[in-house]
Amino acid sequence: MTEGLFRFIDNSPTAFHAVSNAAEMLEKAGYARITGEEAAGVKPGGRYYTVRNGSALIAFRIPEGEIKGIRIVASHSDSPCFKVKETPEMDVEGRYVKLNAEGYGVMIMSTWLDRPLSIAGRVVVKEDGKLVTRLLNIDRDLCVIPNVAIHFNREINKGFAYNPQVDLLPLYGGGDGEEKEKKNSLKKLCADTLGIEEEQILASDLYLYCREKGRRMGVEGEFIGSPRLDDLQCAYGTLMGFLASEKGKEDRAAAGEYGAVYALFDNEEIGSGTKQGADSTFLSDIIDCICDACGRNGMQKRDILSESFLLSADNAHGVHPNHPEKSDPTNRPYLNGGIVLKFQGSQKYTTDAYSAAVIRDICREQDIPCQNFANRADVPGGSTLGNISSAHVSIPAADIGLAQLAMHSAFETAGEKDTEYLVRLCQGFFR
Repeated sequence: MTEGLFRFIDNSPTAFHAVSNAAEMLEKAGYARITGEEAAGVKPGGRYYTVRNGSALIAFRIPEGEIKGIRIVASHSDSPCFKVKETPEMDVEGRYVKLNAEGYGVMIMSTWLDRPLSIAGRVVVKEDGKLVTRLLNIDRDLCVIPNVAIHFNREINKGFAYNPQVDLLPLYGGGDGEEKEKKNSLKKLCADTLGIEEEQILASDLYLYCREKGRRMGVEGEFIGSPRLDDLQCAYGTLMGFLASEKGKEDRAAAGEYGAVYALFDNEEIGSGTKQGADSTFLSDIIDCICDACGRNGMQKRDILSESFLLSADNAHGVHPNHPEKSDPTNRPYLNGGIVLKFQGSQKYTTDAYSAAVIRDICREQDIPCQNFANRADVPGGSTLGNISSAHVSIPAADIGLAQLAMHSAFETAGEKDTEYLVRLCQGFFR
């Protein structure tokens, strides 16, 4: 399971790649891709998926008989990083070229310095008179954001406020005249990587990504370290559980009268307020599609929603070994401690007594350890997918995650056992 997670993350430097990889896994499992125009052909007993913006995906199964409700798992495809600006190259005294970039999401900025970085994303090109999207990954160590030497900033270990427009721009290449810079432009490099002419590229969404590989750590290999564990660990674990919960006719019968949905949203790290985010109509559109295929509308659709449930999976803060005081006094999740139920009085986490009981019951039946997370009362917390999604689709929901350290670092740490726990939870949830 861990090696599969590492491969998924390594092959998913951006949200676009994560969705492409998820789509490939779904197609191998027999799911058919549909577009808006093809949705009319969706039928009971079918297995389908659809993609929005190239960076969000929803897969679903429809029962063959009468539908009673829908079970949904959701995670997100994006992670904090740096987005390359439209006109990226910046000359430095004719000797260096750096790239103009800006932060995407809230990250631990210092962790991006002095690491091997590269660029990935999507480009839109003109091919045979049509606009076509191409995935791009410059799969080599390309950039670095160099620190200032301690000799020039002797106070850095006492704390430093990074200016993202000054301190966090990546070094891209050496400068030696205008002709060389034009020859080595980022656009030219993208075109060469894709095997196309530079003039074909009309636009792009490009991001820096950390090149570190996933690895086991700890005296017994009990920890894992990797970029983008938040939230690709949950994206991978929930997808594996979704697929594993339907292995044959017996399992389909065990799932009974419930539809199954796997949602991978984009833009959670910047608030989800996009057409491909949780704060959109994407999930409700798919639920409408399922209900239409089953001939259920109006009050019948409301009956289906009343029997449905949303499981929102986004990683949680584990107790820190150097700063245990940062965690709540009694709700203290640990790495390898199993599924984390996330609670918050303000309902930024949507878990309540009913939804918590559902998840704990499944964990008990599947022999999966379960632990709790809550912020200290004097520390404001963030929000995630559950409350945003359930505002559009009014169904019971629980926010869960897997405990990790250094959330929003360029390289994060989690428990080696926990991905398997999530897969098993999702199997039990869908079955």
